[in-house]
Amino acid sequence: MALKDSLALARADSARMALLYVDLDRFKEVNDTHGHAVGDMLLQAVANRLKGCVRETDTVARIGGDEFVVLLHSIHASEDAERVAGKIRRVLAQPLRLDGHSVNIQPSMGVAHYPEHGTEEKQLFRHADEAMYAAKRQHHQRLGA
Repeated sequence: MALKDSLALARADSARMALLYVDLDRFKEVNDTHGHAVGDMLLQAVANRLKGCVRETDTVARIGGDEFVVLLHSIHASEDAERVAGKIRRVLAQPLRLDGHSVNIQPSMGVAHYPEHGTEEKQLFRHADEAMYAAKRQHHQRLGA
């Protein structure tokens, strides 16, 4: 389900929803070190792991490069989205075995909640994107990069 459709349903039902913006840190490094075929396998494995973290009624989509969005439809509270984000972090932190290579990735993630962070697509994407970049900066500071 597209974000536009999810927002329409949330409005109609006076429901809450969340948009998670997920970026894979150091994805270029995986491509450069192991080749694009392994990078493609990594993206597929990440998509499968993301799908395993959400309900069947939620949406996982790759929006380009190493960026994914997760739409959590009809959540009860902000904490629901935070629990899913934590689950995603734990699942993606587990090493992947791809074409004989062990690959570790670290996601940077931003979360936007409807209606708190916006009632329109652009507002939610902007908030989630800003939150994701803040998480990425914080991660790089912890690593001293």
